[in-house]
Amino acid sequence: MPKLKTRKAAAKRFKKTGTGKIKRGNTNRRHILESKSKKNKRQGRRDVVISPSDVKRVKKMLPGF
Repeated sequence: MPKLKTRKAAAKRFKKTGTGKIKRGNTNRRHILESKSKKNKRQGRRDVVISPSDVKRVKKMLPGF
């Protein structure tokens, strides 16, 4: 049986935590930051754990996870 291929686009966007959860970077942080509040920009630096409804889909794209 051939090896399962990893979706490279997904591999670049998601990381696995030590406890097995999957995290992703925050959105709305690329441009037009002038109109956003300091709090909004600061909180955007943190990574976010993906929702439980998306876990199955992401794991399917990343067979090594």
